[in-house]
Amino acid sequence: MTPPPDAPARLPRAVLRHAGARCAALCAVSAAATAAGLLLPAALGRTLDLLLAHAPAARWVACCAGLVLLLAVLDGCAGVLTGTVDARATAWLRGRVTGHVLAVGPRAGARFGAGDLVARLVGGAAQAGTAPGALAALLAGLAGPVGGVLALGLIDPWLAAVFLAGAPVLALLLRAFARDTSACAADYQRVQGRIAGALAEAVGGSRTIRAAGVADREAARILAPLPELSRAGHRMWRVQGRAAAQAVTVAPLLNLGVVAVAGLLLVRHRLTVGEVLAASRYAVLATGVGVLVGHLAALSRARAASARLTEVLSEPAPGFGTRQLPPGPGRLELRGVTARRGRRTVLDGVDLIVPGGTTLAVVGRSGTGKSLLAELAGRLADPDAGEVLLDGVPLRAVAHADLRGAVSYAFERPALLGATIEDTIAFGLTSPPPDRIRSAATAARADAYVRRLPHGYATLCSEAPRSGGESQRLGLARAFAHGGRLLILDDALSSLDTVTEHQITESLLAPGEGPTRLLIAHRTATAARADTVAWLDGGGVRAVGTHAELWRDAAYRAVFGEEARG
Repeated sequence: MTPPPDAPARLPRAVLRHAGARCAALCAVSAAATAAGLLLPAALGRTLDLLLAHAPAARWVACCAGLVLLLAVLDGCAGVLTGTVDARATAWLRGRVTGHVLAVGPRAGARFGAGDLVARLVGGAAQAGTAPGALAALLAGLAGPVGGVLALGLIDPWLAAVFLAGAPVLALLLRAFARDTSACAADYQRVQGRIAGALAEAVGGSRTIRAAGVADREAARILAPLPELSRAGHRMWRVQGRAAAQAVTVAPLLNLGVVAVAGLLLVRHRLTVGEVLAASRYAVLATGVGVLVGHLAALSRARAASARLTEVLSEPAPGFGTRQLPPGPGRLELRGVTARRGRRTVLDGVDLIVPGGTTLAVVGRSGTGKSLLAELAGRLADPDAGEVLLDGVPLRAVAHADLRGAVSYAFERPALLGATIEDTIAFGLTSPPPDRIRSAATAARADAYVRRLPHGYATLCSEAPRSGGESQRLGLARAFAHGGRLLILDDALSSLDTVTEHQITESLLAPGEGPTRLLIAHRTATAARADTVAWLDGGGVRAVGTHAELWRDAAYRAVFGEEARG
């Protein structure tokens, strides 16, 4: 989804609105510092005239000293406020983007990649968060030249006229600089994202890389974009250096012109020595392009980072309805469901009914859409066409809290979130009783493993050594503790030994009341224990029946490979 043309500008505006009072205070302090800086040349000029005339000048000397002290205090306050505003804006941006990424779900990672998302969230948000401070500094920086021109006009209109004759050149230079800097900053941040994405892939596959002995080759692959990053960085510095050099060429000529005219006016007794001094200082303020270049560069980098964050925020998150699920056994129904991944149609017009309280095993070769069907069944993803219903209610119409309370998941590689083992099993629940956690762990055959840990259920997850099977058992325990009317196991038994898998499936599939169960099955034993089996093939459901019925088909047996031949 392409964001609208003004989308990169809307995000900085939202950041400014969030900064609120602090941003207003920063602008006020910056404006006060600019005003003090504009008053100082006039005070110095007046003091010089009084001293040359041997008139009492103590009050004006004190005024100059006070302005210098005030400038120091205001600069200090501006620095503190800038840091505070930038930090709060960055934190707000990270919170907003993180929440949106989690709301979008796996589609965000598929589009941008985990590494690139982290780069945008960490570096990009920090860069975009500097927008309020950079904007306040730019406004104060612009007030300096404008005030300097006005002050020159008050001293003598000819001085302002001389400066304004060359001002359009400076304006064109700044405009070109802002445009070029934004493009360079965007290129630089884009390459950074590519490097971060490649690094995240390598970290995730570190064991495979070490086993293959290709660490050096992978390091070279990750760092391959470095020359491009270097070129983008050098291009950014060249743009800034060229703008500064051009400004340095034009600004001294304008200063020289103002001072020359001021000297002529002094000779004609239209200006005093102090006014010439003030005019020279105001000419410097009016040509403060070097300061503006720095502020514009910071604002351009923030805008480029905001554009990258806007790309993430433009990815639509699924909306939820307001309907509550009626009492029911958990009857799951897919009507004409079509789902695509990129340009490939994985599921095409799937119709499937799972009666409440029964178990459906989904089997099929790799790539036939088993995990995608599991995602659609609990609305971790939405179909491109068709609809999924739970107890007669379309999932899109169900309220978020009601849906998540009705559906529980266990995955092949569960993400064990939470500080302790107990937190991990209780993840997503609000203050569940300890007995519920232990009962779920017992059902998942994880209780014995947990009790062997140094602090049992209070053991920190990061300090709990575990195998792939033990991780899966904790993920199963979390799903069992969650409860609900629909339990979806997406290959959640694949790392278990045969005995443990048999024990879990025996208790899970025991006759009696219980949730509707949808299992992604790779083993014949799991499929055989299910009430029915849905055989996926060629983008659709090839057949539905019991495992024994489907086993008569050689093509079905071939799905299980060597296990079937054994």
